[in-house]
Amino acid sequence: MARKKKDVILSNVQFFGIADEGKAVGKTDDGQVVFAKGVVPGDSAEILVLKKRKGRIEGLLRAITTYSPHRVEPACQHFGTCGGCKWQNLDYATQLQQKEIVVENALTRLGKVEVGEWLPILGAETPFYYRNKMEFAFSCKKWLTNAEIKSGISNAADVLGFHPAGGFDKVINLDHCWLQPDPSNEIRNTIRSIAIEQGLSFYDVKKHEGFMRTLMLRITTLGETMALISFGEDNPDLRKPFLEEVQRRLPQITTLLYCINLKMNDTIWDLPVHTWSGKGYAEERLGHVVFRIGPKSFFQTNTRQGQNLYDVVSRFANLQGHENVYDLYTGIGSIGLYVAKDCRQVVGIEEVAAAIDDAKINAQINEVANVQFYVGDVRAILTADFAAKHGKPDLLITDPPRAGMHEDVVNMLLELAAPRIVYVSCNPGTQARDLGRLASKYKVLKVQPVDMFPHTHHIESVALLELIN
Repeated sequence: MARKKKDVILSNVQFFGIADEGKAVGKTDDGQVVFAKGVVPGDSAEILVLKKRKGRIEGLLRAITTYSPHRVEPACQHFGTCGGCKWQNLDYATQLQQKEIVVENALTRLGKVEVGEWLPILGAETPFYYRNKMEFAFSCKKWLTNAEIKSGISNAADVLGFHPAGGFDKVINLDHCWLQPDPSNEIRNTIRSIAIEQGLSFYDVKKHEGFMRTLMLRITTLGETMALISFGEDNPDLRKPFLEEVQRRLPQITTLLYCINLKMNDTIWDLPVHTWSGKGYAEERLGHVVFRIGPKSFFQTNTRQGQNLYDVVSRFANLQGHENVYDLYTGIGSIGLYVAKDCRQVVGIEEVAAAIDDAKINAQINEVANVQFYVGDVRAILTADFAAKHGKPDLLITDPPRAGMHEDVVNMLLELAAPRIVYVSCNPGTQARDLGRLASKYKVLKVQPVDMFPHTHHIESVALLELIN
Protein backbone atom coordinates (compact mmCIF):
# COMPACT_ATOMS: atom_id res chain seq x y z
CA MET A 1 0.00 0.00 0.00
CA ALA A 2 1.44 3.36 -1.06
CA ARG A 3 2.24 5.81 1.70
CA LYS A 4 0.36 9.09 1.80
CA LYS A 5 2.65 11.97 0.87
CA LYS A 6 3.45 14.22 3.78
CA ASP A 7 2.26 17.82 3.51
CA VAL A 8 5.00 20.32 2.82
CA ILE A 9 4.51 23.65 4.55
CA LEU A 10 6.58 26.69 3.62
CA SER A 11 6.96 29.19 6.43
CA ASN A 12 7.71 32.90 6.20
CA VAL A 13 6.97 33.27 2.48
CA GLN A 14 7.35 36.97 1.65
CA PHE A 15 4.88 38.15 -0.99
CA PHE A 16 5.87 41.10 -3.13
CA GLY A 17 3.82 41.16 -6.36
CA ILE A 18 0.61 40.32 -8.18
CA ALA A 19 0.07 37.73 -10.90
CA ASP A 20 -2.82 36.35 -12.96
CA GLU A 21 -6.06 34.98 -11.52
CA GLY A 22 -5.82 36.92 -8.26
CA LYS A 23 -2.62 35.19 -7.18
CA ALA A 24 0.22 36.94 -5.39
CA VAL A 25 3.85 36.03 -6.01
CA GLY A 26 6.41 35.66 -3.25
CA LYS A 27 9.67 34.01 -2.30
CA THR A 28 10.85 31.68 0.43
CA ASP A 29 13.95 32.41 2.49
CA ASP A 30 15.98 30.23 0.11
CA GLY A 31 14.65 32.00 -3.00
CA GLN A 32 11.93 29.63 -4.21
CA VAL A 33 9.16 31.44 -6.16
CA VAL A 34 5.67 30.84 -4.74
CA PHE A 35 2.21 31.70 -6.13
CA ALA A 36 -0.89 31.68 -3.92
CA LYS A 37 -4.33 33.23 -3.56
CA GLY A 38 -5.63 35.03 -0.47
CA VAL A 39 -2.45 37.03 0.13
CA VAL A 40 -1.40 40.50 -1.03
CA PRO A 41 2.01 42.11 -1.61
CA GLY A 42 3.57 42.82 1.77
CA ASP A 43 2.08 39.77 3.50
CA SER A 44 4.17 37.03 5.09
CA ALA A 45 2.44 33.67 5.19
CA GLU A 46 2.57 29.93 5.69
CA ILE A 47 1.86 28.13 2.42
CA LEU A 48 0.92 24.52 1.75
CA VAL A 49 2.73 23.25 -1.36
CA LEU A 50 0.25 21.97 -3.94
CA LYS A 51 2.61 21.39 -6.85
CA LYS A 52 6.00 22.31 -8.18
CA ARG A 53 6.75 22.98 -11.82
CA LYS A 54 9.29 24.87 -13.90
CA GLY A 55 10.96 26.60 -11.01
CA ARG A 56 7.76 27.77 -9.33
CA ILE A 57 5.52 26.52 -6.56
CA GLU A 58 1.74 26.66 -6.58
CA GLY A 59 0.54 26.86 -3.01
CA LEU A 60 -2.47 27.17 -0.73
CA LEU A 61 -2.64 29.76 2.04
CA ARG A 62 -2.53 28.19 5.50
CA ALA A 63 -2.02 31.27 7.67
CA ILE A 64 -0.90 34.88 7.35
CA THR A 65 1.88 35.57 9.84
CA THR A 66 2.39 39.26 9.08
CA TYR A 67 -0.23 41.45 7.45
CA SER A 68 0.70 43.86 4.68
CA PRO A 69 0.32 47.60 5.37
CA HIS A 70 -1.33 47.79 1.95
CA ARG A 71 -4.27 45.59 2.95
CA VAL A 72 -7.73 47.20 3.02
CA GLU A 73 -11.18 45.94 3.90
CA PRO A 74 -13.01 44.78 0.73
CA ALA A 75 -16.10 46.84 -0.05
CA CYS A 76 -18.13 43.92 -1.40
CA GLN A 77 -19.59 41.25 0.87
CA HIS A 78 -19.00 38.65 -1.87
CA PHE A 79 -15.30 39.36 -2.30
CA GLY A 80 -13.34 36.13 -2.41
CA THR A 81 -16.27 34.17 -3.83
CA CYS A 82 -17.27 36.31 -6.78
CA GLY A 83 -14.51 36.49 -9.37
CA GLY A 84 -15.33 39.98 -10.62
CA CYS A 85 -12.82 41.72 -8.32
CA LYS A 86 -9.58 39.99 -7.34
CA TRP A 87 -7.81 42.82 -5.49
CA GLN A 88 -10.42 44.71 -3.48
CA ASN A 89 -8.32 43.82 -0.42
CA LEU A 90 -5.32 45.78 -1.80
CA ASP A 91 -5.28 49.58 -1.70
CA TYR A 92 -5.66 51.17 -5.13
CA ALA A 93 -2.36 53.05 -5.10
CA THR A 94 -0.53 49.76 -4.58
CA GLN A 95 -2.59 48.11 -7.33
CA LEU A 96 -1.37 50.78 -9.75
CA GLN A 97 2.22 50.41 -8.59
CA GLN A 98 2.04 46.65 -9.05
CA LYS A 99 0.55 46.94 -12.54
CA GLU A 100 3.38 49.24 -13.58
CA ILE A 101 5.81 46.58 -12.39
CA VAL A 102 3.94 43.89 -14.36
CA VAL A 103 4.28 45.87 -17.61
CA GLU A 104 7.95 46.73 -17.00
CA ASN A 105 8.83 43.12 -16.12
CA ALA A 106 7.02 41.76 -19.16
CA LEU A 107 8.74 44.09 -21.61
CA THR A 108 12.24 44.39 -20.15
CA ARG A 109 12.82 41.14 -18.26
CA LEU A 110 10.80 38.66 -20.29
CA GLY A 111 10.77 40.32 -23.71
CA LYS A 112 14.24 41.91 -23.42
CA VAL A 113 12.74 45.08 -24.95
CA GLU A 114 14.64 48.33 -24.53
CA VAL A 115 12.27 51.20 -23.71
CA GLY A 116 13.36 54.79 -24.14
CA GLU A 117 10.89 56.34 -21.68
CA TRP A 118 8.50 54.89 -19.13
CA LEU A 119 5.47 57.11 -18.54
CA PRO A 120 3.56 56.72 -15.25
CA ILE A 121 0.45 54.58 -15.23
CA LEU A 122 -2.88 56.34 -15.74
CA GLY A 123 -5.16 55.24 -12.90
CA ALA A 124 -8.94 55.39 -12.85
CA GLU A 125 -10.66 58.34 -11.22
CA THR A 126 -12.52 55.84 -9.06
CA PRO A 127 -11.88 52.09 -8.69
CA PHE A 128 -15.61 51.42 -8.28
CA TYR A 129 -18.66 51.66 -10.56
CA TYR A 130 -16.56 51.90 -13.71
CA ARG A 131 -18.00 49.20 -16.00
CA ASN A 132 -20.57 50.33 -18.57
CA LYS A 133 -21.55 46.75 -19.44
CA MET A 134 -22.40 43.82 -17.14
CA GLU A 135 -23.88 40.38 -17.74
CA PHE A 136 -25.82 38.51 -15.06
CA ALA A 137 -27.29 35.02 -14.86
CA PHE A 138 -30.63 33.82 -13.49
CA SER A 139 -30.55 30.56 -11.57
CA CYS A 140 -32.82 28.39 -9.46
CA LYS A 141 -29.81 27.40 -7.32
CA LYS A 142 -28.12 29.82 -4.96
CA TRP A 143 -24.41 29.65 -4.16
CA LEU A 144 -24.05 28.93 -0.43
CA THR A 145 -21.22 29.86 1.90
CA ASN A 146 -19.53 27.12 3.93
CA ALA A 147 -21.44 28.29 7.00
CA GLU A 148 -24.75 28.05 5.14
CA ILE A 149 -23.88 24.57 3.86
CA LYS A 150 -23.06 23.39 7.41
CA SER A 151 -26.36 24.80 8.66
CA GLY A 152 -28.25 22.51 6.28
CA ILE A 153 -30.00 25.34 4.44
CA SER A 154 -31.35 24.51 0.98
CA ASN A 155 -29.78 26.13 -2.05
CA ALA A 156 -33.11 26.19 -3.90
CA ALA A 157 -33.79 29.87 -4.54
CA ASP A 158 -34.49 32.18 -7.46
CA VAL A 159 -31.37 34.33 -7.75
CA LEU A 160 -29.78 36.76 -10.19
CA GLY A 161 -26.09 37.55 -10.19
CA PHE A 162 -22.73 35.96 -11.05
CA HIS A 163 -21.53 32.39 -11.30
CA PRO A 164 -18.68 31.89 -8.81
CA ALA A 165 -15.44 30.29 -9.90
CA GLY A 166 -16.06 26.54 -10.02
CA GLY A 167 -19.83 26.90 -9.63
CA PHE A 168 -21.26 26.93 -13.14
CA ASP A 169 -24.64 25.59 -11.99
CA LYS A 170 -25.11 28.05 -9.11
CA VAL A 171 -25.27 31.84 -8.84
CA ILE A 172 -24.31 34.36 -6.18
CA ASN A 173 -27.37 36.50 -5.54
CA LEU A 174 -26.26 40.13 -5.81
CA ASP A 175 -28.19 42.79 -3.94
CA HIS A 176 -25.41 45.28 -4.61
CA CYS A 177 -22.56 45.14 -7.11
CA TRP A 178 -19.72 47.66 -6.95
CA LEU A 179 -18.76 47.39 -10.61
CA GLN A 180 -21.53 49.18 -12.51
CA PRO A 181 -23.01 52.61 -11.72
CA ASP A 182 -26.64 53.43 -10.98
CA PRO A 183 -29.25 52.45 -11.90
CA SER A 184 -27.70 48.99 -12.36
CA ASN A 185 -28.45 47.59 -8.91
CA GLU A 186 -32.02 48.90 -8.89
CA ILE A 187 -32.75 47.50 -12.35
CA ARG A 188 -31.28 44.07 -11.56
CA ASN A 189 -33.12 43.73 -8.24
CA THR A 190 -36.42 44.96 -9.69
CA ILE A 191 -36.26 42.59 -12.67
CA ARG A 192 -35.61 39.70 -10.30
CA SER A 193 -38.57 40.76 -8.14
CA ILE A 194 -40.93 41.02 -11.12
CA ALA A 195 -39.96 37.55 -12.31
CA ILE A 196 -40.60 36.08 -8.86
CA GLU A 197 -43.93 37.94 -8.48
CA GLN A 198 -45.11 36.55 -11.81
CA GLY A 199 -44.03 33.01 -10.91
CA LEU A 200 -41.54 32.68 -13.75
CA SER A 201 -39.03 29.85 -13.59
CA PHE A 202 -35.32 30.66 -13.24
CA TYR A 203 -32.82 28.75 -15.35
CA ASP A 204 -31.38 25.38 -14.34
CA VAL A 205 -28.06 24.93 -16.15
CA LYS A 206 -27.85 21.19 -15.53
CA LYS A 207 -31.36 20.49 -16.79
CA HIS A 208 -31.22 23.24 -19.44
CA GLU A 209 -34.67 24.48 -18.62
CA GLY A 210 -36.24 27.60 -17.18
CA PHE A 211 -37.76 30.81 -18.53
CA MET A 212 -35.45 33.52 -17.13
CA ARG A 213 -31.90 32.96 -18.38
CA THR A 214 -29.57 36.00 -18.56
CA LEU A 215 -29.60 39.78 -18.24
CA MET A 216 -27.20 42.24 -19.88
CA LEU A 217 -27.11 45.88 -18.80
CA ARG A 218 -25.24 48.67 -20.55
CA ILE A 219 -25.21 52.12 -18.95
CA THR A 220 -23.69 55.09 -20.75
CA THR A 221 -22.38 58.42 -19.52
CA LEU A 222 -25.02 60.10 -21.72
CA GLY A 223 -27.77 58.80 -19.42
CA GLU A 224 -28.90 55.88 -21.57
CA THR A 225 -29.54 52.37 -20.27
CA MET A 226 -29.86 49.27 -22.42
CA ALA A 227 -31.30 46.06 -20.95
CA LEU A 228 -31.19 42.77 -22.88
CA ILE A 229 -33.06 39.84 -21.34
CA SER A 230 -32.44 36.34 -22.62
CA PHE A 231 -35.32 33.85 -22.22
CA GLY A 232 -34.77 30.11 -22.07
CA GLU A 233 -38.23 29.39 -23.49
CA ASP A 234 -40.16 30.87 -26.38
CA ASN A 235 -43.43 31.62 -24.59
CA PRO A 236 -45.06 34.92 -25.62
CA ASP A 237 -47.86 34.46 -23.06
CA LEU A 238 -45.26 34.73 -20.28
CA ARG A 239 -42.91 37.12 -22.06
CA LYS A 240 -45.41 39.89 -22.86
CA PRO A 241 -46.71 40.64 -19.32
CA PHE A 242 -43.19 40.38 -17.93
CA LEU A 243 -41.72 42.90 -20.39
CA GLU A 244 -44.72 45.20 -19.95
CA GLU A 245 -44.15 45.27 -16.19
CA VAL A 246 -40.41 45.85 -16.59
CA GLN A 247 -41.13 48.77 -18.91
CA ARG A 248 -43.71 50.20 -16.50
CA ARG A 249 -41.61 49.94 -13.32
CA LEU A 250 -38.24 50.78 -14.80
CA PRO A 251 -38.66 53.85 -17.04
CA GLN A 252 -34.91 54.51 -16.74
CA ILE A 253 -34.37 51.69 -19.25
CA THR A 254 -34.17 53.63 -22.51
CA THR A 255 -33.86 50.52 -24.69
CA LEU A 256 -35.42 47.19 -23.69
CA LEU A 257 -34.42 44.17 -25.78
CA TYR A 258 -34.93 40.44 -25.61
CA CYS A 259 -33.81 37.25 -27.31
CA ILE A 260 -34.79 33.59 -27.16
CA ASN A 261 -31.90 31.28 -26.32
CA LEU A 262 -32.67 27.57 -26.57
CA LYS A 263 -28.99 26.61 -26.98
CA MET A 264 -26.77 24.78 -24.52
CA ASN A 265 -24.64 27.89 -23.93
CA ASP A 266 -25.42 31.49 -22.99
CA THR A 267 -23.83 33.25 -25.97
CA ILE A 268 -26.21 35.34 -28.06
CA TRP A 269 -23.92 36.37 -30.95
CA ASP A 270 -25.69 34.01 -33.36
CA LEU A 271 -29.21 34.79 -32.15
CA PRO A 272 -31.68 37.46 -33.34
CA VAL A 273 -32.27 40.26 -30.82
CA HIS A 274 -35.71 41.89 -30.70
CA THR A 275 -36.48 45.46 -29.61
CA TRP A 276 -39.37 45.68 -27.18
CA SER A 277 -39.09 49.42 -26.53
CA GLY A 278 -36.70 52.23 -27.36
CA LYS A 279 -34.42 52.71 -30.36
CA GLY A 280 -32.66 49.33 -30.16
CA TYR A 281 -29.22 50.73 -29.34
CA ALA A 282 -27.46 53.02 -26.89
CA GLU A 283 -25.22 56.01 -27.53
CA GLU A 284 -21.96 56.83 -25.79
CA ARG A 285 -19.39 59.58 -26.19
CA LEU A 286 -15.62 59.30 -26.07
CA GLY A 287 -14.19 62.79 -26.37
CA HIS A 288 -15.39 64.30 -29.66
CA VAL A 289 -16.83 61.03 -31.05
CA VAL A 290 -20.33 59.67 -30.45
CA PHE A 291 -20.75 55.91 -30.80
CA ARG A 292 -23.92 53.98 -31.52
CA ILE A 293 -23.66 50.71 -29.59
CA GLY A 294 -25.86 47.76 -30.42
CA PRO A 295 -26.57 44.78 -28.16
CA LYS A 296 -23.74 42.78 -29.76
CA SER A 297 -21.26 45.61 -30.21
CA PHE A 298 -17.81 45.53 -28.65
CA PHE A 299 -17.02 48.77 -26.84
CA GLN A 300 -14.48 49.80 -24.23
CA THR A 301 -15.95 48.60 -20.93
CA ASN A 302 -14.61 51.54 -18.93
CA THR A 303 -15.82 54.66 -20.74
CA ARG A 304 -13.81 57.28 -18.87
CA GLN A 305 -10.59 55.28 -18.99
CA GLY A 306 -11.34 54.45 -22.60
CA GLN A 307 -11.14 58.12 -23.43
CA ASN A 308 -7.87 58.40 -21.47
CA LEU A 309 -6.52 55.42 -23.43
CA TYR A 310 -7.44 56.99 -26.77
CA ASP A 311 -5.90 60.29 -25.66
CA VAL A 312 -2.63 58.43 -25.05
CA VAL A 313 -2.87 56.89 -28.53
CA SER A 314 -3.55 60.33 -30.01
CA ARG A 315 -0.58 61.90 -28.22
CA PHE A 316 1.73 59.09 -29.27
CA ALA A 317 0.45 59.35 -32.87
CA ASN A 318 1.21 63.10 -33.00
CA LEU A 319 -0.62 63.43 -36.29
CA GLN A 320 -0.11 66.57 -38.38
CA GLY A 321 -2.97 66.20 -40.87
CA HIS A 322 -1.25 64.62 -43.90
CA GLU A 323 -0.78 61.05 -42.66
CA ASN A 324 -2.12 57.79 -44.03
CA VAL A 325 -3.09 55.69 -40.99
CA TYR A 326 -3.74 51.95 -40.78
CA ASP A 327 -5.89 50.84 -37.83
CA LEU A 328 -5.53 47.08 -37.29
CA TYR A 329 -8.08 45.12 -35.22
CA THR A 330 -10.24 48.24 -35.39
CA GLY A 331 -13.36 46.74 -33.74
CA ILE A 332 -16.18 49.26 -34.21
CA GLY A 333 -13.63 51.73 -35.51
CA SER A 334 -13.32 53.54 -32.21
CA ILE A 335 -9.61 54.44 -32.32
CA GLY A 336 -9.69 55.14 -36.06
CA LEU A 337 -12.64 57.49 -35.72
CA TYR A 338 -10.98 59.15 -32.73
CA VAL A 339 -7.86 60.12 -34.70
CA ALA A 340 -9.46 60.63 -38.14
CA LYS A 341 -9.81 64.40 -37.73
CA ASP A 342 -6.03 64.73 -37.39
CA CYS A 343 -4.90 62.80 -40.49
CA ARG A 344 -5.54 62.43 -44.22
CA GLN A 345 -7.21 59.02 -44.08
CA VAL A 346 -7.73 55.97 -41.86
CA VAL A 347 -7.93 52.40 -43.18
CA GLY A 348 -9.33 49.94 -40.62
CA ILE A 349 -9.35 46.12 -40.62
CA GLU A 350 -11.46 43.90 -38.36
CA GLU A 351 -12.52 40.25 -38.74
CA VAL A 352 -15.93 40.61 -37.00
CA ALA A 353 -18.42 41.68 -39.66
CA ALA A 354 -20.94 43.08 -37.17
CA ALA A 355 -18.25 45.32 -35.69
CA ILE A 356 -17.45 46.75 -39.13
CA ASP A 357 -21.17 47.41 -39.67
CA ASP A 358 -21.09 49.43 -36.44
CA ALA A 359 -17.91 51.21 -37.54
CA LYS A 360 -19.51 52.36 -40.80
CA ILE A 361 -22.63 53.57 -38.98
CA ASN A 362 -20.52 55.45 -36.43
CA ALA A 363 -18.55 57.08 -39.24
CA GLN A 364 -21.80 58.34 -40.75
CA ILE A 365 -23.11 59.58 -37.40
CA ASN A 366 -19.97 61.60 -36.80
CA GLU A 367 -19.74 62.73 -40.45
CA VAL A 368 -16.26 61.24 -40.79
CA ALA A 369 -15.60 60.74 -44.48
CA ASN A 370 -11.88 59.94 -44.51
CA VAL A 371 -12.18 56.37 -43.20
CA GLN A 372 -12.43 53.00 -44.93
CA PHE A 373 -13.20 49.74 -43.13
CA TYR A 374 -12.57 46.16 -44.27
CA VAL A 375 -13.89 42.87 -42.89
CA GLY A 376 -11.49 39.96 -42.51
CA ASP A 377 -8.57 38.50 -40.63
CA VAL A 378 -5.74 41.02 -40.48
CA ARG A 379 -3.35 38.21 -41.38
CA ALA A 380 -5.19 37.62 -44.66
CA ILE A 381 -6.07 41.19 -45.62
CA LEU A 382 -2.90 43.09 -44.74
CA THR A 383 -0.77 42.25 -47.77
CA ALA A 384 1.57 44.01 -50.17
CA ASP A 385 -1.32 44.33 -52.63
CA PHE A 386 -3.49 45.92 -49.94
CA ALA A 387 -0.74 48.44 -49.20
CA ALA A 388 -0.29 49.15 -52.90
CA LYS A 389 -3.99 49.92 -53.17
CA HIS A 390 -4.25 52.12 -50.08
CA GLY A 391 -0.76 53.54 -49.92
CA LYS A 392 2.07 52.90 -47.50
CA PRO A 393 1.06 53.85 -43.93
CA ASP A 394 2.75 56.80 -42.25
CA LEU A 395 1.40 55.52 -38.95
CA LEU A 396 0.17 52.08 -38.05
CA ILE A 397 -2.08 51.57 -34.99
CA THR A 398 -2.57 48.02 -33.78
CA ASP A 399 -4.86 46.90 -30.94
CA PRO A 400 -4.88 43.08 -31.13
CA PRO A 401 -6.69 40.63 -28.82
CA ARG A 402 -4.93 39.09 -25.81
CA ALA A 403 -3.14 36.57 -28.01
CA GLY A 404 -1.31 39.43 -29.71
CA MET A 405 -0.43 39.55 -33.42
CA HIS A 406 0.20 36.48 -35.53
CA GLU A 407 3.82 36.16 -36.61
CA ASP A 408 2.74 36.63 -40.24
CA VAL A 409 1.21 40.02 -39.30
CA VAL A 410 4.41 41.05 -37.53
CA ASN A 411 6.41 40.09 -40.61
CA MET A 412 4.08 42.16 -42.77
CA LEU A 413 4.58 45.14 -40.46
CA LEU A 414 8.32 44.75 -40.91
CA GLU A 415 7.83 44.67 -44.69
CA LEU A 416 5.59 47.76 -44.69
CA ALA A 417 8.10 49.63 -42.52
CA ALA A 418 5.73 52.39 -41.42
CA PRO A 419 7.73 55.23 -39.84
CA ARG A 420 5.79 54.86 -36.57
CA ILE A 421 3.65 52.24 -34.84
CA VAL A 422 1.37 52.71 -31.85
CA TYR A 423 0.79 49.30 -30.24
CA VAL A 424 -2.15 49.09 -27.81
CA SER A 425 -2.18 45.88 -25.78
CA CYS A 426 -4.37 44.25 -23.14
CA ASN A 427 -1.67 41.63 -22.49
CA PRO A 428 1.87 42.89 -21.72
CA GLY A 429 3.25 39.37 -22.20
CA THR A 430 2.19 39.04 -25.85
CA GLN A 431 3.01 42.69 -26.46
CA ALA A 432 6.56 42.02 -25.24
CA ARG A 433 6.81 39.04 -27.61
CA ASP A 434 5.63 41.11 -30.59
CA LEU A 435 7.88 44.07 -29.75
CA GLY A 436 10.80 41.66 -29.61
CA ARG A 437 9.93 40.41 -33.11
CA LEU A 438 9.79 44.00 -34.36
CA ALA A 439 13.12 44.94 -32.78
CA SER A 440 15.08 44.30 -35.98
CA LYS A 441 13.59 47.46 -37.50
CA TYR A 442 11.96 49.36 -34.66
CA LYS A 443 12.95 50.94 -31.37
CA VAL A 444 10.44 51.54 -28.56
CA LEU A 445 10.45 55.25 -27.74
CA LYS A 446 8.01 55.16 -24.83
CA VAL A 447 5.42 53.07 -23.03
CA GLN A 448 2.43 54.11 -20.95
CA PRO A 449 0.25 51.69 -18.93
CA VAL A 450 -3.44 52.54 -18.47
CA ASP A 451 -5.56 50.87 -15.78
CA MET A 452 -8.88 50.04 -17.38
CA PHE A 453 -9.98 47.45 -14.81
CA PRO A 454 -9.34 48.31 -11.15
CA HIS A 455 -9.30 45.41 -8.66
CA THR A 456 -8.23 42.98 -11.41
CA HIS A 457 -4.85 41.93 -12.81
CA HIS A 458 -5.76 43.24 -16.27
CA ILE A 459 -3.78 46.18 -17.62
CA GLU A 460 -3.54 48.07 -20.92
CA SER A 461 -0.15 49.07 -22.26
CA VAL A 462 0.48 51.56 -25.07
CA ALA A 463 3.86 51.56 -26.83
CA LEU A 464 5.22 54.00 -29.42
CA LEU A 465 7.63 52.50 -31.92
CA GLU A 466 9.82 54.34 -34.40
CA LEU A 467 11.49 52.93 -37.49
CA ILE A 468 15.26 52.69 -37.03
CA ASN A 469 17.23 54.90 -39.49
